Amino acid sequence: MSPAVQQTALPAPPLRDFGGGPFGIYVHVPFCATRCGYCDFNTYTAGELGSSASPESWLDALRGEMSTAAAAFDALPSRQPPVSTVFVGGGTPSLLGGDGLADVLEAVRVNFTLAADAEVTTESNPESTSPAFFERLRAAGYTRISLGMQSAATHVLRILDRTHTPGRPVAAAREAREAGFDHVNLDLIYGTPGESDADLDASLDAVLAAGVDHVSAYSLIVEDGTAMARKVRRGELPAPDEDVLASRYERIDARLSAAGLRWYEVSNWAASDSGRCRHNLGYWDGGDWLGAGPGAHSHVGGVRWWNVKHPGRYAERIAAAATLPADGWEELTDAERYTERIMLAVRLRSGLPVADLDADGRAAIDGLVAEGLVALRDRVIVLTDRGRLLADGVVRTLLS
Repeated sequence: MSPAVQQTALPAPPLRDFGGGPFGIYVHVPFCATRCGYCDFNTYTAGELGSSASPESWLDALRGEMSTAAAAFDALPSRQPPVSTVFVGGGTPSLLGGDGLADVLEAVRVNFTLAADAEVTTESNPESTSPAFFERLRAAGYTRISLGMQSAATHVLRILDRTHTPGRPVAAAREAREAGFDHVNLDLIYGTPGESDADLDASLDAVLAAGVDHVSAYSLIVEDGTAMARKVRRGELPAPDEDVLASRYERIDARLSAAGLRWYEVSNWAASDSGRCRHNLGYWDGGDWLGAGPGAHSHVGGVRWWNVKHPGRYAERIAAAATLPADGWEELTDAERYTERIMLAVRLRSGLPVADLDADGRAAIDGLVAEGLVALRDRVIVLTDRGRLLADGVVRTLLS
């Protein structure tokens, strides 16, 4: 781990490598109306923040961070690449409303050059959207919508502390399509205590009825420090069952595949190559990105840094001086870069070239093929259906 980042400039290593490939910007919106019991993201309700921060102070600080980062990048010897993807996540970005999200994108445009074909995504809670909201986003230049659905079963949503009504995500997806969005994602969470196969089938029925071109499905993970973790520890909820999670994943994949959505990353399916999330592919392919907002992480030229987490401190840091609000940074070693490359590329349908592996990794391939966990195609290893269920184990074997 490197020493704490200097507040006067970016750490030196990005001067070396930045600008060699696609460049994305992630904007973190830290606000939520309520806190979901399973969530450990850097989010805050109005009651938790009090008068220490607001959407207005956050947006002012975001503009300052964007301006400072752009100036730092412009000073690099390598030419700043155009921004190929923007992803506004949270939190609940849709709480900003259509005008607020338009202001966020304008803050990017003022300071950076958007590529002509840039993908611009925002996450949204279905309950804080409307036809007018989607029309405003489309006019502002957003190209992709990601909606948090999680489940179509009321009792499952209740366990997750989700506030939307079961039918609202499908309606919101249709409204987004009617507003002109070709690319719309619905998120699912599977394996929630109390969820049955019938509940999952109902959720998949709803997803497919919505006509979206992208689905993300994640197994429930009980994170330490969350309300759900406390309930599991007290015995009020059972922990997710690994066998049930595997069965549910297979059920999801079968239904989505039959409907024409193909997996391209272990937890993501798209109806076409153009429907894949290019921003997330940038992460998985080891690209460069600026993370703006409280707690956001950046990765540029083999260096990673992370912002102060609390929105109040974030705004104070930027107001005090025109500096990046970083809380720390590290330069990735060659060994760390190698590990991350294996961890991420293995999860992709495009696979991991054998040439990217060291001698120990190459020596492990035959055993993984014999176990039916990977297939070898044109000197690229690709997870089999069984291998997707055991992807973490495949990674451990390649790195051992």
